[in-house]
Amino acid sequence: MTINPSRRQFLAGATATTAASALAQSFPAYAAVTPTKLVRPIPTTGEPIPAVGMGTWITFNIGPSEALRRQRTEVLRRFFDHGGGMIDSSPMYGTAEEVLGECFRRLDSTDGLFSASKVWTSSASEGRTQLDDSFRLWGLERFSLMQVHNLVNWEDHLKMLAEKKANGEIRYVGITTSHGSRHSEMAKVMADDAVDFIQITYNIEDRWAEDRLLPMAADLGKAVIINRPFQRGALTRAFEGKPLPEWAGEHGMESWAQYLLKFVISHPTVTCAIPATSKVDHMEENMTAMEGPMPDAALRKRMVDYAASL
Repeated sequence: MTINPSRRQFLAGATATTAASALAQSFPAYAAVTPTKLVRPIPTTGEPIPAVGMGTWITFNIGPSEALRRQRTEVLRRFFDHGGGMIDSSPMYGTAEEVLGECFRRLDSTDGLFSASKVWTSSASEGRTQLDDSFRLWGLERFSLMQVHNLVNWEDHLKMLAEKKANGEIRYVGITTSHGSRHSEMAKVMADDAVDFIQITYNIEDRWAEDRLLPMAADLGKAVIINRPFQRGALTRAFEGKPLPEWAGEHGMESWAQYLLKFVISHPTVTCAIPATSKVDHMEENMTAMEGPMPDAALRKRMVDYAASL
């Protein structure tokens, strides 16, 4: 079954309950994710994925340490226990892909995994080598998503990834940027029909994407991955020790991490946020941000105003 609505059409045409029912019928795997957790459809196919995934930059670049690899396995175990889907990595992230592959082999199950990695090189031929390495390191025969990292040589790499998608080695193709940089170039590339996903920075402080890229993604029917929802931990550190607003608990926000994540994933154009963590308790906190009511537009503005007042 192929579904190709724009994001705005999808949101306008279905309530959350109706959408959940339709997705469950079209995609049986959806039933594995409890309806109380926020799940978003990929616009080009309608395939649902949980709205909170995980990144691996720094946190899984841990070298050969056996103790650290055992600990990261437990982080992943908790991720999958909570119905986790998207895991995002890159050859840029040191040993992260190798560590992921080893951790996967130690787990009893990785059901629900939505594998996402990247090509990151100016060389077209090296891009193919990087892709082969990612398959080997993750231990996969097929990737859910392969992205052009920070738009480096996107012209050549998108052609190569389109070939891989056509022959079934990857399911979706994407482009990424971070730090709020190169958004004009990203806007240009987004018009390419080969691109299913974009990955950008967005959080309660860095909201530049609201002006251009998020509306474009909605109109063009692109899935949106959000990196740096905590600004690499800078936001959680900045709010540490400061009181949550008295109304936060009514909306399932029991910590600043949940406050910040709910702000991101409640944006109607965001498909999935990928916070990175190396701690089991932080993973628990991140994944439970998908539960309970999500802020509407009025509450999102109130959240911004409160955070700015501290």
